[in-house]
Amino acid sequence: QAGNDGIASLCWSPTQNILISTNWDGGVRCWEVQEQVGQVQAVPKAQVNHENNSPVLCSTFAPDGTTVFTAGADKAVRMWKLGQQTTGPPQQIGAHSQPIKSIGFISASNLIVSGGWDNKLNFWDARSPNPVGSIDLPGKCYDLDVRGNVMAVATQGRHLMIYDVTSGQPREHIRKQSPLKHQTRCVSCFPDQTGFAVGSIEGRVGIQYNNKAQEKNNFAFKCHRERENVFAVNAIAFHPIGTFATCGADGVISFWDKDNKQKLKGFESKGKPISCAGFNAQGNLFAYGASYDWSKGSQFHAPGTSNEIYIHYTAEAEIKPKKKR
Repeated sequence: QAGNDGIASLCWSPTQNILISTNWDGGVRCWEVQEQVGQVQAVPKAQVNHENNSPVLCSTFAPDGTTVFTAGADKAVRMWKLGQQTTGPPQQIGAHSQPIKSIGFISASNLIVSGGWDNKLNFWDARSPNPVGSIDLPGKCYDLDVRGNVMAVATQGRHLMIYDVTSGQPREHIRKQSPLKHQTRCVSCFPDQTGFAVGSIEGRVGIQYNNKAQEKNNFAFKCHRERENVFAVNAIAFHPIGTFATCGADGVISFWDKDNKQKLKGFESKGKPISCAGFNAQGNLFAYGASYDWSKGSQFHAPGTSNEIYIHYTAEAEIKPKKKR
């Protein structure tokens, strides 16, 4: 059971095939995913709910896979140690003054980072209720992603910031305007940390390199369009080898190879928005959520429509770069 409302986020454990989903119904759900010869089965293991069942918008794992951190509309950063019996909401370890849109874990300093609609980027040590650091953002945080020593943050006003998080004090490395003309929906760092991909509400993805010498390789491309209809890019998920998936409000998923500027695979539309997605650590399982993404508000929400989480067994041939012709 994927939940009673839109699926807001999905995240895989870095150490095993455990999948976490967070939902607009306030639920944080945990599945154990088993795969044998391409056949996939997901076994529900546990569930916790945020306070007042308020929407849970984001999730991330600690690097050892034991602990999940979630945040959302109750303005709290919460910690759930998997396997522990819980009554009530997971433990609160931090708070913003407005809802929290995105969360990540910085391994180098062992801190949780959260980006909120209060224009704040806060850093938390799970043992202390006050932030150990805070950065003022130029607008509401729309998305953030941490990969190794690099963190990308996307805000309102098409601002993009890249931070070096090697040491305890995050250092701003780049601040720029999005190469895309419309509002940013998602940002995702390359696995090799050399750059990032940004997706907009206007069916476009920008590929950007962090090193000045590589800036000539920056480019953008159109996707998630159907004749004159243009759809938001809701999520960008990188595979460990550096190819990636885009997920659209048109219900379509595509796999891409940025280095050869090639589309690798297109999925049939699911008939409802793909709200979130992610590859497991091994790269052979791709999870995605198909459900209303709330981008058009409550008047477009049809209560009773189903919300599904799909897990696609990803054969190497689908996701690895094709040989150049």
